[in-house]
Amino acid sequence: MKNNIELQKVSKKYKDFELKNISFDVPEGCIIGLIGENGAGKTTTIKSILNITRAEGVIKIYGKNGKENEKEIKENIGVVLDDSFLSEYLTTKQINSIMKDIYKTWNENKYINLLKQFDLPSNKLIKDFSSGMKMKLKIATAISHEPKILILDEPTSGLDPVVRNEILDIFRKYIQEDETRSILLSTHITTDLEHISDYIVFIEKGSMIFNLPTNELLENYGIIKCSQDDFLKLDKKDYIKYKKEKYQYEVLTSNKDNIRRKYNITTIDKPSIEDIMLFYVKGEK
Repeated sequence: MKNNIELQKVSKKYKDFELKNISFDVPEGCIIGLIGENGAGKTTTIKSILNITRAEGVIKIYGKNGKENEKEIKENIGVVLDDSFLSEYLTTKQINSIMKDIYKTWNENKYINLLKQFDLPSNKLIKDFSSGMKMKLKIATAISHEPKILILDEPTSGLDPVVRNEILDIFRKYIQEDETRSILLSTHITTDLEHISDYIVFIEKGSMIFNLPTNELLENYGIIKCSQDDFLKLDKKDYIKYKKEKYQYEVLTSNKDNIRRKYNITTIDKPSIEDIMLFYVKGEK
């Protein structure tokens, strides 16, 4: 399996923020979920890949240097950012005409079908769209030139659960149609990633905390709820972070089977991705 994107020790300093030696791959046929708090460095990482932010380090896309081969590479990347870079005084019909001249691989039929699926009008100005409609338009535009890579920053933000599920299905289908494709998806809605992602990359304060397969993360991690006496029996090496609640301690471990054997603890809750992230960010050690 090839890596469509490779990041090696990517760093960027900006005012009081620093992205520190971020390294991970985006393999073919995979959806990578990028998580972290606001200001953790997710968007800076994405902008570094796209060469919008001039970062240090090595970024390879399709095995080629991202800076030296920028024009060629971006022909095969679909992007959804907070700013669509499209004039709000255009209609979806006019966007189709513009994109046909920009991308050699623009698929007009796919674009029109997505507009119908998302119930987006063809002659209404984008400035009169709701935030949810604008996001659906950005996704339709990003997918319709048949890119090999989709890079998405909060693509389901502001959408209701029904539309979110519809869009996640589109992402799944996008990968299934061609297994050489891949998606890098940054989102605060971590429940979406539990259903769609193959790997989770967690960034906190500009540093990468982990890069793990989603199924491994959800199966191996666990939350122990115990008394103070039982908590004091735990070796610090056997857990990641803890939270002291009013009547008990809650403890996050990355190896719940080891905890069961070593301490004869039978009840260990299965955490969500959000639970794991909150323990790392808010928990104590």
